[in-house]
Amino acid sequence: MRITLVGSGNVATHLAAAFKNAGHSIMQVYSRDMQNAALLAYHVKADAIDDLQNINPDTDLFVIAVKDDAIGPVAEQLAIYKKLMVHTSGAADLFTLLAFADNVGVFYPLQTFSKTKELDFRNTPLCIEGNGDEITKQLQELAQTISNKVYLIDSPKRKTLHLAAVFACNFPNYLYNIAQQLLAKQGIDFELISPLIQETAEKVQFNLPANVQTGPAIRNDETTMAEHIKLLQDEPHLQHLYELLSQGIIKMETPQRGDK
Repeated sequence: MRITLVGSGNVATHLAAAFKNAGHSIMQVYSRDMQNAALLAYHVKADAIDDLQNINPDTDLFVIAVKDDAIGPVAEQLAIYKKLMVHTSGAADLFTLLAFADNVGVFYPLQTFSKTKELDFRNTPLCIEGNGDEITKQLQELAQTISNKVYLIDSPKRKTLHLAAVFACNFPNYLYNIAQQLLAKQGIDFELISPLIQETAEKVQFNLPANVQTGPAIRNDETTMAEHIKLLQDEPHLQHLYELLSQGIIKMETPQRGDK
């Protein structure tokens, strides 16, 4: 398939590589920053552009991988070509594109991406939605060329999936940052708790999270929690966060079954 990437960020970079490795042709890479467009285009043997007026109409698919608030304006400009176009957002629904065209869909990779870290795209879940059975089938077949994990997920479910991903990925990473800063103040290397982080992540691969919760809050260990709050006396916002999370854990309902 001939594909045009609109965007040159983390998602676009990994999708472009996956498409190229699967034998698809990347026609063009667009970015408002020509240097960014050129860098990605070079790696996937595509043409770089920084103006949507220079779009090559001889493409089969536009993949819009830009910020959510830019999806609509981009789609409006691309609609004149009457080509299949998809966005890669977890939070934006299908109607963001349907406002401008009918030949549309969603191609949402459920993963955290960094340009500097390679990953095996075959194991990246791809959530697909199309405006109609024919488009859905076409996108599903395309997705299967780059991933072994393809799911049909409509817009309402995808929004919930994206919300869950924020809780499961973005928030924990913020908490890792807090942990690193607390350790750094005492001259302790963050590497010391890396095995703890890894073990915690591995447990939920085989068990429901509530069934493997540990720590002072699940034990309702008031003495330890009070000591932790005292240690955070110079950072009231962290005290509040600690108390909020601890209360959530205390009130957490443990499922009756052990495994997924």
